[in-house]
Amino acid sequence: MSPRVPLSYAQRRMWFHHQVAGPGPTYNVPLVLRLTGSLDPGALEDALADVVARHESLRTVFPDVDGEPAQHVLDSAVARPVLHRRPVTPDDLPTVLAQEVRYAFDLAHRPPVRAMLLRVAPDEHLLLILIHHIATDDWSSTPLTRQLSEAYTARLAGAAPDWEPLPVQYADYAVWQREVLGDEHDPDSEMAAHLAYWGAELAGAPEVLALPADRPRPPMATGRGHRVPFGWDEETQARLVLLARETGTTVFMVVQAAVAALLTRLGAGTDVPLGAAFSGRTDESLDDLIGFFTNTLVLRTDTSGNPTFRQLVLRTKETNLSAHAHQDCPFDRLVDALKPARSLSHHPLFQVMLAYQNAGRNDLSLPGLEVVVEEVDTGVAKFDLAFVFSASDPAPAAASAGRGGMAGSLHYSTDLFGEESARTMAERLVRLVRAAAVHPDRPVASFELLSAEERTRLLTEWNDIEDHLTALWAARSPFPTVRGRP
Repeated sequence: MSPRVPLSYAQRRMWFHHQVAGPGPTYNVPLVLRLTGSLDPGALEDALADVVARHESLRTVFPDVDGEPAQHVLDSAVARPVLHRRPVTPDDLPTVLAQEVRYAFDLAHRPPVRAMLLRVAPDEHLLLILIHHIATDDWSSTPLTRQLSEAYTARLAGAAPDWEPLPVQYADYAVWQREVLGDEHDPDSEMAAHLAYWGAELAGAPEVLALPADRPRPPMATGRGHRVPFGWDEETQARLVLLARETGTTVFMVVQAAVAALLTRLGAGTDVPLGAAFSGRTDESLDDLIGFFTNTLVLRTDTSGNPTFRQLVLRTKETNLSAHAHQDCPFDRLVDALKPARSLSHHPLFQVMLAYQNAGRNDLSLPGLEVVVEEVDTGVAKFDLAFVFSASDPAPAAASAGRGGMAGSLHYSTDLFGEESARTMAERLVRLVRAAAVHPDRPVASFELLSAEERTRLLTEWNDIEDHLTALWAARSPFPTVRGRP
């Protein structure tokens, strides 16, 4: 009998969630491509099969062996994906797509990938490639789309893609990860050093962030969510890039400071733990692999003392550089070590996520087709809030059309927030970012968050309430009022 291949730490976290919650859409990762032009569905299905055959991660199942999960790689012929084809009308397309992205994978018995081709018109299709997070991450979209392009081009010519063998497969990484990190009970191991750092870094951090929710937190999170878009223009983005250069930081650190400042202004306090995903691809041999390498880090942001925005950015720099040096500590092992109060109502250690989406998948090219990546709302929320950023094309044509800045979306749990509150929060973030980009040396408390309409409404409503209370008091009080007040 061959030795049992362990799961990576990240995979084990996904597997455990799957066991507890059951099959569901929470960790589905969709890639939706609108294909306009002459499409060969047979060649596309063969190309998908080529990619699946190349990557063991896409044909791995995860059986339970004596209470422990294991990786079992299926033969390429057995795991060959079927390109499910379905005609849809333009009116039905959103409903059908919303249903398909919520497909529930059976990780123990079937490969974690599914493909659907929706035919809208003879020359227009939507391709959905749905992969469970246990087998992919955001960075995997780049090798996925590039290799799909190469395989489709070859199949149109009647040939298989001419690829060099991959230097490693995902199972090799899973074994290597455990060997490198070592036993956490060994004080000389990397795992022990990482856990010691994070234990000190997160000591005393709030377990649950006080967010301005519309509704009380339920005993068990439903996982349901939606998103609202936001963004800012090229000029604002250019100012953020300049500030990052001046402070020796990155734009990610700048927007992290902005989100932390926003949450503080909204009542979350001055100790703001935020989650962030790091690629986890610390060796170039992993760059072309499709798999789950990302690790989640907790970035604790200190907004106390009403710093200037520039000072807050420098604080995020210090925190992030230290965190980056300890990015290999698996998040699930950190949770086990810190032992926060376990709850089904909220995510442990942080409830607000920051993410920079990988824009590489927009470079997909298929012969004879115009390809556009479509965003799709999966209707799920892994966190209370997730701020997702994606720098858009800075080319002159895009800039002149107002698309050369930052595009983003705020994903929110519908357990806690309504759409109007989420939209208002996103608008306030944009307002804060624009002010901070122009005046980075002003204190973060000085930036105006309210729109002119909000200020007018607030002042009008407050005056109405004050007049009403004054009248009530005068009607029941024997004392005269002075300057309109009792």
